[in-house]
Amino acid sequence: MPTILLVEDSYEVRESIAAVLRFHNFDVISASDGQIGLQLARQHLPDVIISDIMMPEIDGYNLLKAIREIPETMTIPVILLTAMSERADVRQGMTLGADDYLTKPFGNDELIDSIEAQLNKRTTLADKYDTTLKLLRKNIIYALPHELNTPLHQIIGYAELLAMDADDPQPADIHQNAQAIIHASARLQRLTENYLIYAQLELVAGDMDEVEALRNYLIDDPIPIIAATAREIAEKYHRATDIKLKLESFPLRIAENNLRKIIVELMDNALKFSIPNTSILVRTFRDEGDFVIQIGDCGYGMSAEDINRVGAYMQFERTLHEQQGVGLGLAIAKRLVELHKGKLRMESQLGEGTLVSACFPI
Repeated sequence: MPTILLVEDSYEVRESIAAVLRFHNFDVISASDGQIGLQLARQHLPDVIISDIMMPEIDGYNLLKAIREIPETMTIPVILLTAMSERADVRQGMTLGADDYLTKPFGNDELIDSIEAQLNKRTTLADKYDTTLKLLRKNIIYALPHELNTPLHQIIGYAELLAMDADDPQPADIHQNAQAIIHASARLQRLTENYLIYAQLELVAGDMDEVEALRNYLIDDPIPIIAATAREIAEKYHRATDIKLKLESFPLRIAENNLRKIIVELMDNALKFSIPNTSILVRTFRDEGDFVIQIGDCGYGMSAEDINRVGAYMQFERTLHEQQGVGLGLAIAKRLVELHKGKLRMESQLGEGTLVSACFPI
């Protein structure tokens, strides 16, 4: 039996709606104001939340905003109720993440149809996530051990070559084998570091105090950090001349190390999946209420399915391009942006390139 949280300050309206919901076999939890509604949402994790907008203390807009900022409740569908019919009010609710909007007075069928639509949508998403989880498990079982073992085998193999040549060492061979060991070690180190970072971010996401602490930084001018990091990663790929910078400054609420990590992973992805002598555009600009960091390449591109599957241990088109890594870097960048109330948008065409936009609210 689906559970509905009903938040309505009018006793008569609340009881009337609750009676309709119970008649249609919904389990109903009621709250008389937004504060109680938020507590009950975190406690019961209902399937759908129905909330009036005009309420004392915490109104429906602020309740919706709070629900969307709490990891445990952020995906619960929210239907807003209001006696107002102005389009501006509808737009405000949708901007904050409302899933539907009913204007009083509304019919019982209209209410039930709205709830059923949200429940069906959530079931579809659950099925999608279940499929993604199965793929994630498969990649953890097969891809992660492979990625760990490949550089480890290289380290062991080149170390054995050095040992074999110990009696008659050739400087050129020593240098070549040592460089190979350093390269493989760096690859292994980055993989283990990213694995730990991703696990740590998932733990942080479940603790609102940790999330707030993560957001409690301000960079007055992020441009020097973005430019220096982009150039540093390009140098590693010997592609410094491929970088095109078009940067506008605006204060950004994020820690320097987290901003740097986002740029590192997005640049690394752009450079890995494009060929030398093709441009990598790094751009920043203000778009209405967002500060946007864009990194675009003219590389292999990704399919819509690849973009929808962005997550840990998901690597794109490995059989075609044999790139190193298990997709952790892009997942880390996406998680960091989201934990700072932002969104990571990806646009891509196969064979034409990819444009990634990290959008941070100002």
